[in-house]
Amino acid sequence: QVQLVESGGGLVQPGGSLRLSCAASGSIFSINFMGWYRQVPGKERELVASITTGGSTNYVDSVKGRFTISRDSAKNTVYLQMNSLKPEDTAVYYCNAYIYDYSRKIRGYWGQGTQVTVSS
Repeated sequence: QVQLVESGGGLVQPGGSLRLSCAASGSIFSINFMGWYRQVPGKERELVASITTGGSTNYVDSVKGRFTISRDSAKNTVYLQMNSLKPEDTAVYYCNAYIYDYSRKIRGYWGQGTQVTVSS
């Protein structure tokens, strides 16, 4: 069994910063893709940033230059550093990872979500 546990959300003023963390635990052989999505009520979940095993990153245009995704492979953890936050960044942020178990089967997993609210 694999779990993704997120932390770091909260309330921040416009222009402020937050750092989200997502730690994977359980029967993990290796982790392939890791990413952060966000969702607001009435809208589809949106991929915000992703990082591959090799360290290649990808961002949605609206966060480029403000958000940075990184991973610590030794800790099975992915981070999302969010700077210059805007009210439109308000959403529930979800961690996603594709993980190989010890039988070499790969599955996608989701974290429970963490609320980020940007408001004065």
